[in-house]
Order: sequence, then structure tokens, then C-alpha cells
Amino acid sequence: MLQISFIRENQEKVVQALAKKNMDAQVIVNDVVLLDEKRRSTQLELDNTLAESNKLSASIGELMKNGEKDKAALLKEKTTLLKDKSKVLSEKANELAAELQQKLYLLPNLPAEIVPEGTTPEENLNVFEEGAIPVLHEGALPHWELVKKYDIIDFELGNKITGAGFPVYKGKGARLQRALISYFLDKNTDAGYLEYQVPHLVNEASAYGTGQLPDKDGQMYHDATDNLYLIPTAEVPVTNIFRDELLHENQLPILCTGYTPCFRREAGSYGAHVRGLNRLHQFDKVEIVRVEHPDNSYQALDAMVEHVKNIMRELKLPFRILRLCGGDMSFASALTYDFEVYSTAQERWLEISSVSNFETFQANRLKLRFKGKDGKTQLAHTLNGSSLALPRVLAGILENYQTPDGIVIPEVLRPYCGFDSIN
Repeated sequence: MLQISFIRENQEKVVQALAKKNMDAQVIVNDVVLLDEKRRSTQLELDNTLAESNKLSASIGELMKNGEKDKAALLKEKTTLLKDKSKVLSEKANELAAELQQKLYLLPNLPAEIVPEGTTPEENLNVFEEGAIPVLHEGALPHWELVKKYDIIDFELGNKITGAGFPVYKGKGARLQRALISYFLDKNTDAGYLEYQVPHLVNEASAYGTGQLPDKDGQMYHDATDNLYLIPTAEVPVTNIFRDELLHENQLPILCTGYTPCFRREAGSYGAHVRGLNRLHQFDKVEIVRVEHPDNSYQALDAMVEHVKNIMRELKLPFRILRLCGGDMSFASALTYDFEVYSTAQERWLEISSVSNFETFQANRLKLRFKGKDGKTQLAHTLNGSSLALPRVLAGILENYQTPDGIVIPEVLRPYCGFDSIN
């Protein structure tokens, strides 16, 4: 959430910056500033009324001591009126504060200066590419055909049990899935990230804290009875570990990792591009989250990008990194790098990771602060990244490592799998 003081002092800058995210924010910014003025004016009137009431109360005590009961009685009548007035003002101030908060929730984070202009994924900036695209044998198959051939993932069985987008992993498919999770977690913990196991449902405050609500309300699975949400990513519960926390500067940076299943309704997603593992309603992902000093957060973002790079190099998959344009960025992000793996059988790039810096946007919602060495309190910066999302990594492995005789397992995964190939 953007800080109200920043909006108030930089209205034109906020409107111009959010135009890069394809949002005309002028009306909302005007509403925010007007509501803030009303709230502050009401709060000032309330403070003055309470101060006057307190002053009269002190005078009443003195008059009673001096036996001037009639004068004291007159002042008591005034204090009664002031108390009634303060109650009305307090309710009005609370209403204005709540209305202001709801308006602020509608404003996305500002994109960083280096975010490229653009409205579609085609306008993202390719900043890095590595790995040779393998030449497959004649008759090579896309992953949704490979998994049938080797009976390792069953989409029809998942559809029977639950519905489309909920695959069942079987035999070596399940073991490969488990191997990837263990491998990713080991890479992250070896890099200094502390592993967490977190709930797969979160409350409304947590969903608001990281920016999923209200922006992604329709895309989240919601249990209305208990008002809980199935998580779309481990970012939500892991980052909320630090909600309402006041840290000390010497506790930073904080590095966390965790594996969770992820649940996304993906409403409106249809067509060949979402076939097989390309887009699911339930999938596994290993996440990395960092809480950083504002001075260090962009160095931390670069370190996270290098960390994911190293994983892709060990898997020996062709990949590229995109700096997302303003129109393709998430609601909460200030800067995002997407990793994509090349799917040789599909002849297209598949997103497998987003690594983002949210600056103070999430921290302001979370009330995540730290006290500096100078004793001053300020908002921390939060970052997160997929390290990695499994479905499309798995699709990339199945398609790029296929041979006429079966699917070769990447060397780095063999100790985790306990087998060298699927055939």
C-alpha cells in the first residue's frame, strides 16, 4: 500500500507512474487526498474538543474545591456537550479512516524507474538468455502426451476426483515431483534461507497484507464459512510471519523459504496454451522471501535472480530472463524479473519463476517496520521469488530430456529420484 503522506506530496508523480501500469489513477488519487484532508480536519477538531473537555474537567475540580458548585455545574453541562460532540467526531474520523483505507487498497505499487513501458507480455524486455535448445528426435511429444505414454501423470483421473486442473502424479512422476521439491529446498537452505512449513489457508488480514486482496479476490479459493483463503503462493503465509512486527536493523536481512501447494482459480483461462501442466488450479511451488533494509533491497533482488539462475544451470535447461513491462507487472510489485524455460516440444517459452521487489508496498500493509541504529523506525522492504514453480519446470524436463528410449533425468536430480530415466 502506498503511504498517504507520499501520495499527498507527490500526486502528479503517482498518477504518471501508475500510467505505466496502464492505470488512470487520477480520480482515485483525488479521492484519497480529499478523504485524507477530511480525516485530518476531523481528527484535529476531535483533538481540540478533547483538549477543551479535559481543560474544563480540571477547572471543575478546582471550582469544587473552592465551593463554587454553581459554576462547576455550568462547566459540567459544557463537558457533557463536548463529550457528545467528541463521540460524533470520533465516529466520523473512524468512518473516514476506513473509507480512506479502502481507497488506498485500490492503488497498485509504483513501478521502479527501470521498468520498461508496455502493455502486453510481448513488450517485456529480454535481459538474459542461456542454454542451447536441444534438437529433438523425430516424433518427439509434448509433455501431456509423454505423461500418458509413461503413465506418470493422470489428468483424467484428477478431473474425475476434483475437476480440470488438478492432476494426479503417479509412480516415477510422483517421485520426480518430490525430488524437485527436495532439491529446490536444499538449494535454498544451502544459500542461507531458513525453511518454514506454513498453513495452506490464510485469514483475510494475511491476504490483504501481501496484496492479494482486494486485487485478486475472484482468483482465490474462499471458504466463506470460516472466511479463510487457500493460498495462491507460499509468499502469503511466509511474508505474514512478520505482520505487525517491529524488528531491529541488526536482524536484517531475513531470508525464508518454504514449500506449499498453491491454489488458483485461473478464471477465464482457456485454449491450447493452458494445456497439460501449463496452467493448473493446484500446483506445487517452492518460494523464497526476503525482508531487507531499504538500502539493500535491489542488491538482494539481484542475488535472488542469480540464485535462480544457478538452479536453472544445474538442471541444464535453456532459459531466459525478462524484465516485465509496466502493463504485465503484478499489482504489488515495483520491479519483476520473470524466468522462462524453453519447451522444445511446444516450441514456446514457459514462465517458471517471478522474482520481485515490492519495496515498502507490502510492509506498509503489514505494518512491518524496523528500528534503525539511529533509533528511528521505518518500513522494511519485502521481496519474493519462485524457486521454483514445479509444473512448467517438470514440463521442460520431460520435453527437453526426452529420447526415443525414454526420458533422461537431469544429473543433479538423480540422487533425489533414485533413478536415472523414465521408460
